[in-house]
Amino acid sequence: MADPAECTIKVMCRFRPLNSSEVARGDKYIAKFQGDDSVVIGGKPYAFDRVFQSNTSQEQVYNLCAQKIVKDVLEGYNGTIFAYGQTSSGKTHTMEGILHDSDGMGIIPRIVQDIFNYIYSMDENLEFHIKVSYFEIYMDKIRDLLDVSKTNLAVHEDKNRVPYVKGCTERFVCSPDEVMDTIDEGKSNRHVAVTNMNEHSSRSHSIFLINVKQENTQTEQKLSGKLYLVDLAGSEKVSKTGAEGAVLDEAKNINKSLSSLGNVISALAEGTTYIPYRDSKMTRILQDSLGGNCRTTIVICCSPSSYNEPETKSTLMFGQRAKTIKNTVCVNVELTAEQWKKKYEREKEKNKTLRNTITWLENELNRWRNGESVPVDEQFDKEKANAEVLALDNVSNNEKPAPTPGVPGVKLSDAEREKCDAEIAKLYKQLDDKDDEINQQSQLAEKLKQQMLDQEELLGTSRRDHDNMQAELNRLQAENEASKEEVKEVLQALEELAVNYDQKSQEVEDKTKEFEMLSDELNHKSTVLASIDSELQKLKMTTNHQKKRVTEMMSSLLKDLAEIGIAVGSNDIKQHEGSGLIDEEFTVARLYISKMKSEVKTMVKRCKQLESTQAESNKKMDENEGELAACQLRISQHEAKIKSLSEYLQNTEQKKRQLEETVDSLNEELVKINAQEKVHAMEKESEIQTANEVKEAVEKQIHSHREAHQKQISNLRDELDKKEKLITEFQDLNQKIMLEQERLRVEHEKLKTTDQEKSRKLHELTIMQDRREQARQDLKGLEETVAKELQTLHNLRKLFVQDLATRVKKSAEMDSDDTGGSAAQKQKISFLENNLEQLTKVHKQLVRDNADLRCELPKLEKRLRATAERVKALESALKEAKENAARDRKRYQLEVDRIKEAVRAKNMARRGHSAQIAKPIRPGQPPVASPTHPNVNRPGGGFYQNSQTVAIRGGGGAKQDKSS
Repeated sequence: MADPAECTIKVMCRFRPLNSSEVARGDKYIAKFQGDDSVVIGGKPYAFDRVFQSNTSQEQVYNLCAQKIVKDVLEGYNGTIFAYGQTSSGKTHTMEGILHDSDGMGIIPRIVQDIFNYIYSMDENLEFHIKVSYFEIYMDKIRDLLDVSKTNLAVHEDKNRVPYVKGCTERFVCSPDEVMDTIDEGKSNRHVAVTNMNEHSSRSHSIFLINVKQENTQTEQKLSGKLYLVDLAGSEKVSKTGAEGAVLDEAKNINKSLSSLGNVISALAEGTTYIPYRDSKMTRILQDSLGGNCRTTIVICCSPSSYNEPETKSTLMFGQRAKTIKNTVCVNVELTAEQWKKKYEREKEKNKTLRNTITWLENELNRWRNGESVPVDEQFDKEKANAEVLALDNVSNNEKPAPTPGVPGVKLSDAEREKCDAEIAKLYKQLDDKDDEINQQSQLAEKLKQQMLDQEELLGTSRRDHDNMQAELNRLQAENEASKEEVKEVLQALEELAVNYDQKSQEVEDKTKEFEMLSDELNHKSTVLASIDSELQKLKMTTNHQKKRVTEMMSSLLKDLAEIGIAVGSNDIKQHEGSGLIDEEFTVARLYISKMKSEVKTMVKRCKQLESTQAESNKKMDENEGELAACQLRISQHEAKIKSLSEYLQNTEQKKRQLEETVDSLNEELVKINAQEKVHAMEKESEIQTANEVKEAVEKQIHSHREAHQKQISNLRDELDKKEKLITEFQDLNQKIMLEQERLRVEHEKLKTTDQEKSRKLHELTIMQDRREQARQDLKGLEETVAKELQTLHNLRKLFVQDLATRVKKSAEMDSDDTGGSAAQKQKISFLENNLEQLTKVHKQLVRDNADLRCELPKLEKRLRATAERVKALESALKEAKENAARDRKRYQLEVDRIKEAVRAKNMARRGHSAQIAKPIRPGQPPVASPTHPNVNRPGGGFYQNSQTVAIRGGGGAKQDKSS
């Protein structure tokens, strides 16, 4: 990168006109402009780089805010433009405007057109790669607007510690139309809503990222620049927007992220050491734009209405704080190999100069420390040192051959020369011997070193094995402890079972006694019932016999009466004495008939009583039979439960035996491991014989321990088998006793059922009556206590007031001069009286409120249930609406793709004599053959072609390099 330079953030202020609702409300236009860079709100001036009035056009705003940043981005700088302000202040209108209207389009579409116009006018040796991304921050989650399936993307940092959104869709583009299609697609997926202040309120912060990379094909120099175009959602007051439900949640998250942005701006303006970039994802993404490597322009959008004056002042204060922030910008250059080499040489030269300087200064410092006085000529001269270093660097360091050893100028005789040669040969031989010895010693040293490495490796492996064995031993000990605990639990469970068995046996004995009593009582009842049945049969027989006799007597009486009537009618009986006899017979017959009637009535009553008793006994028998069937079913259930318990006991016994076996094996392994450790230690200390003896002793100990343990286990198993047999026998006996007990209990319950039901009903009625009486008495008592408490409270208040009055009088008599104090006391007394009255009122009001709330509670519960049902219905409707929207979006996406293909097929050719835009072909995307088109004039002169080419070069003719 190039050398960094500081620059401040540019802040532009734009005021929108009054809207229709503000005009209808009669709001005043409060903005007063002073020149082009200042505005006065509420008597306070605010100065910015530029202030746009309400009649400023979109083109003027673009030319002054964003046109220079386009050139900076194409020169290798990073740029950011974002709009800030309250809701309905014109941020989206400033950044986007009307996308496909030449007069109403905002900053983003104009920047897109301007980028390509700059590219077309640049050097033909430049090749550009342009890719765009479009995402939003909704509910503090990053959502890709070009791929709606990516809903919660993360922010990461690259190798230069620059934040970026990982996984965001990046599309390569080569024309303004493709960029505008991408913007249309993303905008259709953005969250908007209707509020009281804005019909199209943005519910998220949108970020449109343009990444431009350029390469000079001649010099191979590469530059890169990023341009962030941010449309922030507006801060909201819920009282003004009327947000509720999901819109209210969105407003909370918007205000939270804007608050984080304000905290970052404040921290940067104050120059604090810690900047809270990580408080929100928006500030994290814009970290490089706020105080980093970026040329940033902030457009603060304000409302001129007096209704929004507090929000407008807050926005202007935000802009003034942001204006004090300084960014450190530099060109994003990727150096070539030659440039890196030159830079390395320069750094190397600088390093050498600094080393020489350090050496000179150290020598001079040592001389000064030793007490020497360094002359001025010998002191450090920076210019002279640099000149000497450069001179030394320019001197060639050619190596010269070493001179042949000899003694020049001395002449030797033949004998001396032979002697010298022999001495030289001897010395060379000794030298060779020494070389051989050195080689042998070095080989021996290498062998020893290798052996030492092997020993170290062996020692390391033995240590690792020891550690592994120790870990295994610890694990085995832990398992042993766990198995012991499990065995203890099993033994405890067995003890509990034995205790339960004893309890059950005691209960069985009690039940057998009760059963015997019940059987005796049942036998007695059965004998009584049999006697009653026999008596009933006898009574039936006698009634039948009496009925027969009555019928016979009646028939005979009727015959006699008929004969008497015949005799009387024919006047055969004429004697007076005969008539007296007939009257006597009639009276006797009447008496006899009345007596027979009374006897018949008593017999009929007796028969009815006997039939009712028989019906009741039949009912009781049916009930007893039903209860007997239920008891039989319960007995079968208990039998099944007993079987399952016995199986569970068997399983626990098996588990116990397995655990004992594992404990034995673990103990054996533990003893073996201890023995191996001891043997290993003995072998290390070169005491092999004692180790063998220890090993034999340990094996003997293991063998004896194993035999004793096996005997103990066999004894325990025999005892367990005996106890199991006893348990099974007791269980069978218990089952039989329980069956008999159940049968007796059922019969006894049948006899007691009727009396218990009647007594229970009577008892319930009496209890209910008692409860009612008690409730009435409690209510009366509560009312009396409340009245008493209120009366006592009233009396206390009176006494308190009287006491205070007497004290005030006494104090007034004693201190007649101190009038100020008495007035203060009177004021305190009146204050206390007022507080007391208020407390009584509050107490009564609380009692009434409590009663009202108790009455309202059922209504509120009913309303809550209705609300829950309504919420469920709305959720189902929302789900259906989402599904329909997904289907419509898919259909719309297909239609957009079809229109894109048609527009791309009809695009014009790019103009010559311009830079080239490369559109790389990604894997899995086969190249699409584009038809050729005639050249078409573009605004600004020249022409361009839109074909499936990587680069178009100008300069005498259009040359096309087909993408491979």
